Amino acid sequence: MTKQQKATLIKQALLEHFVAPKTELKYNNIFELLVCVMLSAQCTDKRVNIVTPSVFAKYPTVQKLANANLEELKLLIHSISFFNNKAHNLILMAKQVMERFNGVIPNNQEDLKSLAGVGQKTANVVLIEYFEANLMAVDTHVFRTSHRLGLSNAKTTLQTELDLTKLFKTDLDKLHQAMVLFGRYTCKAIKPICDQCFLHNFCKTKKNFKPS
Repeated sequence: MTKQQKATLIKQALLEHFVAPKTELKYNNIFELLVCVMLSAQCTDKRVNIVTPSVFAKYPTVQKLANANLEELKLLIHSISFFNNKAHNLILMAKQVMERFNGVIPNNQEDLKSLAGVGQKTANVVLIEYFEANLMAVDTHVFRTSHRLGLSNAKTTLQTELDLTKLFKTDLDKLHQAMVLFGRYTCKAIKPICDQCFLHNFCKTKKNFKPS
């Protein structure tokens, strides 16, 4: 079986197992989604969902966040990993959106990546979730599962993204969400649930891969 044939079978299995998969982050609009995704870097969605209601109650709009007091925002998100840096970036991001985009969150990768604290993964996740863009985003779950399944042997998340995009081609938004859920609940970093895994036959190793 070629790598492409294997990828096609894995793709089919993922799409059959996860019907219309969506992020577990809770949000009401693209502004809230962007804030959630920025906060979720190296942090669980569960923790983000605990913190964001108070954040959005105090800063319900981009303009409110742009004018936020840094120390007050830090207090609201102090249980989030790297809260100092994230608080700084959130306020700067909001100021940039106000100054450069008339208060409207951009809807394309290039403009999103121009914002403070927004890299390619964050930009792609926002576009995948909000616009169902045909993009792949590689977080720790996607990186780990793609390597365990032999879909990529790349050292970085960006190269892994390229590998998966080339192999899967279409339905990338659904596949991203599916692989996140698959890695979060089945193909876990520690003690993966192999006896319940619908992709067990494709697995090469239980090794816990991490990007360099």
